[in-house]
Amino acid sequence: MPENFQDNYQKRRILNSYFSVVISISIVLFLLGILGLFLLNTKNLVSHFKEQIVMTVFLKDSAKDIEISQMQKKIQLNAATRKVTYTSKEEAADLYARDIGEDFVEFLGYNPLLNSLDIYFNSTYVNNLSLNETKTEIEVSDFVDEVVFDQPLVALLDENIQRVSFLLLMISTLFIIIALLLINSSIRLSIYSKRIIIKTMQLVGATKSFIRKPFILSHVLLGVLSSILALIGLSFLLWEIDKRFPELEIFQQQNELTIIFISIMTLGIGITGLSTFFATQRYLKLKTDAVY
Repeated sequence: MPENFQDNYQKRRILNSYFSVVISISIVLFLLGILGLFLLNTKNLVSHFKEQIVMTVFLKDSAKDIEISQMQKKIQLNAATRKVTYTSKEEAADLYARDIGEDFVEFLGYNPLLNSLDIYFNSTYVNNLSLNETKTEIEVSDFVDEVVFDQPLVALLDENIQRVSFLLLMISTLFIIIALLLINSSIRLSIYSKRIIIKTMQLVGATKSFIRKPFILSHVLLGVLSSILALIGLSFLLWEIDKRFPELEIFQQQNELTIIFISIMTLGIGITGLSTFFATQRYLKLKTDAVY
C-alpha cells in the first residue's frame, strides 16, 4: 500500500510538472504569436490609418457636370488614388443639417455650401510632399474653388509611425529574449526534479545519448502540445478581431497567418528540444555529490 501510494504520488508530481511546463510554454507562445501577428500587420494597420486621410476639392457653382465628371475620371486614373466620391451641395447641406440638428438653409435662405470631390489615396502616397503635388495639379482648374487636406495630421501620422516602429522593434527584441528565458527556466525546473533519475541511469552505465533521448522526446511532445494550445487560443483571438474589425481582413492575410502558425510550432518544438538537451547535459556533467 505504501508503495502504491508512493507510485501514485510520484505520477502526480510528474503530471503536475508536465502540466506546468505546458501551460507556461503555451502562454509564452500565445503572447509571441500576438506580437508576431501585430508586427506583420503593422504595415496593414498603418495603411488602414493613412487611407482614411481625405483631400476635399470644393467646386465652384459655375462648374459644369461634364467638367466635374472628367475631373473625377482623371483623378481616379491616377495611381495614387484609391477612390473618389462626389458630394453635391444639397447632399452636403442635408448631412450638415443632421449634424447640427437644424435646417440652416431655411434659416439663411440659401445654401452656402459647394459641390465637392473627396479623394482617398493609397497609403504609399499619403505624405505631405505627394499630397501637395496632387493639390497643386488640381488647383489649376478654373472651376476649382479650393483644395484642402489635413497637413498637420499627415505630418503627425508619419512622425508617430516612425516612433512606434522603433518602439515595437525594441519591445519585440526584449519580449523574445524574456520568452526564451521563461521557456528555458520552465524546462530546467522540470528536468531538475528528475536529476536523481538522470544520475542513477548514468551510474548504472547508460550512455548520455540514451539518457537524453526520452527526456528530449517527452519535452518535444510537450512543446507540440503547447504550440497547439497556443494556436487554438490565437485562432479564437483572430476570430474575435475579425468579427469586431472586419475592415482589417485578418483571415485574408494567408501568408502572414501561415508564417505566424509555422513560427509558433517551430519555436515550440525547437526551444523545448534545445532547452531539454542543455538542461540534461548540465546534470549529466555534475558530480554525484553535487546532484544531492
